[in-house]
Amino acid sequence: MKSSIKKLLTAGLIAAICVFAAGCGSNSDKAAADKEIKVGVTAGPHAEIMDQVAKEAEKQGIKIKVVEFNDYVQPDKALADNDLNMNSYQHQPYLDNIIKKEGLKLTSIGKTILMPMAVYSHKYKNIADVAPGSKVAIPNDPSNGARALLLLQQAGLIKLKNGNSIEASVADITENPKNLQFIEIDAAQTPRSLDDTDLACINTNYAIPAGLNPLKDSILVESPDSPYACVMVVRTGDENNETYKKILDIYHSDTIKKFINDKYQGSIIPAF
Repeated sequence: MKSSIKKLLTAGLIAAICVFAAGCGSNSDKAAADKEIKVGVTAGPHAEIMDQVAKEAEKQGIKIKVVEFNDYVQPDKALADNDLNMNSYQHQPYLDNIIKKEGLKLTSIGKTILMPMAVYSHKYKNIADVAPGSKVAIPNDPSNGARALLLLQQAGLIKLKNGNSIEASVADITENPKNLQFIEIDAAQTPRSLDDTDLACINTNYAIPAGLNPLKDSILVESPDSPYACVMVVRTGDENNETYKKILDIYHSDTIKKFINDKYQGSIIPAF
């Protein structure tokens, strides 16, 4: 009798432990599944690509919420303020500049894509035809402004004091034989400036939504060896977060590379 009671008690205890363990496992799995990773992007290609990354991540149990912004400033501030977990929209020189300027504690964890800057014009069909005194719109933020000036230097239209410095500004122009007039405006507004200027240096993520393809519609496009590859960014200290690293791995997968190549036909290039 005692032996039977002992067996029943043992069986009951084992069953209770199993139920408890199963309950803990379910709660843990649910917590992991319910964790949402907010990734900030700018509207356009960065958002489109991250939407695909989110679909692939969901297959692996990672929930990504893609948060779109319409400017270059807010995604970094939102990340620094803990309103985002990651962002994916900027190149390394821009990130370096914003960290230096704002003191934000942000770090890139890997490259994503190269979106070549290009020069567009409603007036000229060839960069060699640019006339003296032409008005040129360039982004007004330091890193993209420098990028535009380097592109114009690539074409031989200007010469800069520090050669290939990614910190160049209009004040660093030492030679301007055609006396080009530079108009510095918000990068997002450069496509709209084409009706009011002779040339505009436009980032691809703003060109594409405006119906402009850098390979087909521009009169000058950035060299493929540009240092302006975009990067994925996290708060400093989160570089080794396994979930964030996994999202980067998904971005670097053959599936996402194929999506980029098929959709953008070379106007946007995988940088991995």
